[in-house]
Amino acid sequence: MKEDAKISRKIFLQGVGAAGLVLSVPGSALAAASARMGTRTIPSSGERMPMVGVGTARVFNVSLNQETRARLTEVLRIMLKAGGRILDTSPMYGAAEPVSGKLIAEMGVRDNMFIATKVWIRGREEGIAQMNNSLGRFRAKRIELMQVHNLVDWRTQLKTCREWKEKGVFKYIGLTHYTPSAFDELAAIIRTEPIDFLQIPYSIVNRQAERVLFPLVQERKVALITHRNFEVGRLFRRVRGAKLPGWAAEFDCASWGQFFLKFVLGHPASTCVIPGTSKARHMRDNIQAGMGRLPDAKQRERMARIVSEL
Repeated sequence: MKEDAKISRKIFLQGVGAAGLVLSVPGSALAAASARMGTRTIPSSGERMPMVGVGTARVFNVSLNQETRARLTEVLRIMLKAGGRILDTSPMYGAAEPVSGKLIAEMGVRDNMFIATKVWIRGREEGIAQMNNSLGRFRAKRIELMQVHNLVDWRTQLKTCREWKEKGVFKYIGLTHYTPSAFDELAAIIRTEPIDFLQIPYSIVNRQAERVLFPLVQERKVALITHRNFEVGRLFRRVRGAKLPGWAAEFDCASWGQFFLKFVLGHPASTCVIPGTSKARHMRDNIQAGMGRLPDAKQRERMARIVSEL
């Protein structure tokens, strides 16, 4: 996020009180109950997936020193404590993939994590080398989800991914893209290729995926991960100075960050959101979106209207 977006979110979090920070309060009832976020079913297997994870683009692309190691370790610890476990990364994200692997190894939590990474290269042998690199970075013989990133050489890479899934190297395979301009191509592939996961951008102000992709993933039994739920911080700038509507309490929402994520999770096609963060207070707020009630269809339209008017 840019600096003004960071400031905006800080202001909102200061206003949500215990609701946004409850996991850090040792004496709270929720902490005492070891509060766990809600889950959704991965359609191809029936496995339950926690609704909020963490993305690593930009925020984990750092040099590890005492300060960054402590900060990112705390983000992962907070997510795991709440029942979250999906971490999404890519060789495209600079140091994010090796940094993630190193932190998870240092924490000794590999068995508790659902690692989602990507292949982002052309050529069969090049793809094999890149995916082997990812396995090495996570010190693993198996990765939960391998995704063909941004459809780069997708026919070649998806074929290899499927072969490795059959061998047990990958539990799930999927496709990703970062722009709505690829949605028609994604839809055409999903209609003919068996995949487990799709990852796309989706937010309260970017709803293009609802037209074709959302009904299609439900029909084809594909799990849906969405990113850019905050529009890279632009949504916080948009609502800066605006008061969270009182009716947001109807679906257990106590901050604008939760508002934006609960809107996404309220759609039945959504499986998981992966907002990127390197800050503990933001991770605490994000995971609250996966707890309590979610908005229904009418509430979601009301949510979209109020944001469109700001």
